[in-house]
Amino acid sequence: MYKTIFLICLSFYVVFAKHEQYEGYAVYDVTVTTREQGLFVNQLEEQLQIDILSYVGPDRTGQVLVPKDRREQFQNELLNSGIEFNIVTENVVEQLRLEDEMLAAASKKSNKSSRIGLSFDTIHRYEVVDQYLVDLANEYPDIVTVVSGGRSFEGRDIKYLRISTTNFQDRTKPIVYMQSLLHAREWVTLPATLYAIEKLVIDVIEQDLLQDIDWIIVPIANPDGYEYTHTSSRFWRKNRATGYSAGNACIGVDLNRNFNILWGTASSSNVCSETFHGRGPSSEPETTVLQNIVGQDASRVELFLDIHSFGSLILYGWGTGTLPPNALVINYVGVIMAQAIDNVKWASNADYTVGNTYYVLYAASGSASDYGLGIGAPLSYTYELPGYRGSSGLNGFLVDPDFIEQAGFETWEGIKVGARYARDNFRRRHGY
Repeated sequence: MYKTIFLICLSFYVVFAKHEQYEGYAVYDVTVTTREQGLFVNQLEEQLQIDILSYVGPDRTGQVLVPKDRREQFQNELLNSGIEFNIVTENVVEQLRLEDEMLAAASKKSNKSSRIGLSFDTIHRYEVVDQYLVDLANEYPDIVTVVSGGRSFEGRDIKYLRISTTNFQDRTKPIVYMQSLLHAREWVTLPATLYAIEKLVIDVIEQDLLQDIDWIIVPIANPDGYEYTHTSSRFWRKNRATGYSAGNACIGVDLNRNFNILWGTASSSNVCSETFHGRGPSSEPETTVLQNIVGQDASRVELFLDIHSFGSLILYGWGTGTLPPNALVINYVGVIMAQAIDNVKWASNADYTVGNTYYVLYAASGSASDYGLGIGAPLSYTYELPGYRGSSGLNGFLVDPDFIEQAGFETWEGIKVGARYARDNFRRRHGY
């Protein structure tokens, strides 16, 4: 009996300790009336070391996560600038514990079958996914190859799958490249890549997607950050690189600002910022790995997809506001992908918005999808999956177990449309 009580107490302590750093953190809705006010709020991210969960502008309310000891200063800055705000959540720890409880309950009720595929009732950890990729390659050697792209900053393997009926030897087939979890806290993006793998390898219904196209899929692009969100800091975004500040007071690089494309023009040089771009383009091992993965087959990459959350958006470059020459085509394909998702999405979630990153969201440089454009992929996008139960703020990063499979299913509906357009476009361009 005493052992049981001890284990229960230990379990409670571990759960509490995991979220202890967020005790007293509050979430604010912030409303501005001018672009200047919006820029002011966004600049407070570095000044006060707060976390802007959704960026604010005259046409959209922003949400900001503020540590307990900076709340008074944050409120004073807004009041002195005539900016309206209200507190949405007094203590985010309550939401984090709720997510733990929901995922734990769903995992206990899991109806895992004997098939090799992973279940879609929980968010799987790095080691589970890592082994799954190996198991798939062993089970389906004729179409699946598992490859180690390299190591993360902390030494974790970044594995990916090459899925092909011709072992990538048929040069008349285009490649669709997909990655998820570049930003560590965006857990709901993982089901999107895992679902695609399921439908291409295990539960193959639409044969043309497998026969006509080669696929490269990287489920966990930022393994160190992802594991850290499970063990220590749920809202961690960056990688876990050290050596950027004295005593490592602030660590980590935003990998989606570190790619070797337009680097440093719309990102932060402050290591404490959530958008810190690193010491130089592709300075981080994870970025180098991802660039090498897609670069070895760059001439055949027709569709590049970087899966993020949240916001129900399909975005394209350039992140600095300049449009590529084929912007009309990119926008058109984005729209038909969005429509395919909207046709099957939960009614409670917003319809997808399609557009250029700069005009729909914010300026960003050194991003993965811009890198896709830069290497010559005619179609390159950032997907932003829906937020938790339609939320636009902090809750957007949390995971509803009921939505895990739906996230994979509806995103796949959009990807299929994009992949088929990419196939047809590739054939037209090359005369096949």
